[in-house]
Amino acid sequence: MSEQVLIETIMPDIAGLTVQESSDSSNKKTYYMEGIFIQGDVKNHNGRVYPKHEIDRAVKSLNERIQKGLSILGEVDHPSNLQINLDRVSHVITDMRMDGSNGVGRLKIIEEMPMGRICKTLLESGIKLGVSSRGTGEVDYSGNVKGFDIVTVDIVAQPSAPDAYPKAVMEALEHYKKSNMIIDLATASQHDPLAEKYLKKAIITFIDDLKIN
Repeated sequence: MSEQVLIETIMPDIAGLTVQESSDSSNKKTYYMEGIFIQGDVKNHNGRVYPKHEIDRAVKSLNERIQKGLSILGEVDHPSNLQINLDRVSHVITDMRMDGSNGVGRLKIIEEMPMGRICKTLLESGIKLGVSSRGTGEVDYSGNVKGFDIVTVDIVAQPSAPDAYPKAVMEALEHYKKSNMIIDLATASQHDPLAEKYLKKAIITFIDDLKIN
C-alpha cells in the first residue's frame, strides 16, 4: 500500500450542517456551520471505510494544529490535490470532535473573502451546503483506510432538485458565463450594500440555471 490523496464528499442530507450566527458590538454577523465532516465505520460512495480509531486520531491531530495557532483554511469546491488556493478560501475550521464514529466539525465563514461572501449569500438564500474532506492515507484491498490524516474540509453544494447535478459550486461557476460578475460582486459587497443586494440575485439566478441545465 502507498499513501494517497483521499477526498470524501458528504452531501447536505447526511452532513446535517446547521448554520449559526453571532454578532459583535457593531452588529456585524458572523456565520458558522457545524455538522458531520467525515463518517466512520461505514463504506462510503468511494468504497472506502474509515475506522473510528483512524478518525479519532486524525481529529486529535487537527485540533493540536489549531491549538498551536495554525489556521486550517478551507475552500469552496474540492480540489484534487492537497494545496490550499488562497484565492478560493471561504472559511476556517475552528474545531473538530468525535460523535460516535463520526468526526463532527465547526467552521467559520470568512466573508471578507470573495468565496466566503458567496457562501454566506448561498446560506441566506436557503441553499443547503455539504462538505468534502481532504486528507491522506493508505487504502487496503478491502477499502479500509490506514494512517489517515485530515488536511482540511471544503464546502460543496448540491441543488435540491434530484439528480440535477453532482458538481460543487465552484466547479460549475468556473464555466458559468457570468462567473466574473459574481466574483466581482462578492468582492464589492464587502463595502457596498447595493452590491450585496445584486450578489444575492446573481447567485439565485446561477443556481436556477444549474437546475435547468
